[in-house]
Amino acid sequence: MEEITLSVVVREKKSSKLALSSLRAQRRLPGVIYGGDKPAVQVALSEKELTAARKRGGVNAILRLELGQETETVIVKALQRHPVTDRLVHADFQRISLTNKIEAKVPLRIVGEAPGVKTSGGILQYELRELSVRALPQSIPHAIDVDISRLEIGMRIVVKELAIPAGVEILDPADHWVVSVTTVKVVEEVTAAVPAEGEAAAVEPEVASTKGKKDEEGKLIKETAKPGATAPEKGKEGAKAEKGKEAAKPEKAQPAKK
Repeated sequence: MEEITLSVVVREKKSSKLALSSLRAQRRLPGVIYGGDKPAVQVALSEKELTAARKRGGVNAILRLELGQETETVIVKALQRHPVTDRLVHADFQRISLTNKIEAKVPLRIVGEAPGVKTSGGILQYELRELSVRALPQSIPHAIDVDISRLEIGMRIVVKELAIPAGVEILDPADHWVVSVTTVKVVEEVTAAVPAEGEAAAVEPEVASTKGKKDEEGKLIKETAKPGATAPEKGKEGAKAEKGKEAAKPEKAQPAKK
C-alpha cells in the first residue's frame, strides 16, 4: 500500500473552544496522534488534504505525518463529523509499525448483478458492509469484492466464500452472511365484501324525520319516530301538569232517577 505524506503542526494540549472554532474556520482540522510507547500529540492539518489522501489511499491509507523534523507513521483510527453539516471536526491517528500486524475495518464492494434481482424481481439484502481483518499495514486492501453475479432468489454469500488477499486474516465468523437475495413482501389489502350479481345488499332503511313539514294542502305532517328511539321521559312538572288536566276534566252528568 502506498504511503501518503501530509504536513501537520503541533498545537496546544488543551485548545479552547474559540481556538478550535478558529482552526475549523480556516479549514484546519484538529487531531491527535497516539499509540506506541510515546505520549499523545495534539496536531492540526488541512481538512482538504486529509480528505484527498483517504480518497487516494482508501480508509486504511498509511499516512506519514510530518511535524517539523519528526515524522509519524499512522493510520486514521477515527473521524468525528458535525451532526448537521457532516463536516469533519476531529481526527484520531494511531501510530503503527510497518513490521507489525494491525487490526482494521475493510469496506465490502459489490461486483456484478444478481439474476434474482435483475430478472426475478428480488431485492439484495446487505448483512455486512465491512470486514474486520488483521494484517501488516501494507497488506490491508482498499476494499474486498463481493461477486453477486450467481445469486438467484433465496441464495446468499457468506464470509468464507469471499476472495481474500494473501496475508489477510478475517476476524468475522466464517458463516456470517454477507449478502442475500430475497423476495419482495406484498402486503394484502382487506377490502369490503361485494354482493354477488343478483343479490341485494342489506341496507338499513332510512326513516326521515318530518317534524315541522307540511303536505301539499298545508296540513302539518306528524313526526315519525326513528327506529329504536324512545319517547322522552316527562319531568316532575310535566307529570303534575298531566294530573292537573285529568282533574280538570268535567264529569258526565248522571241521568236522574225516576
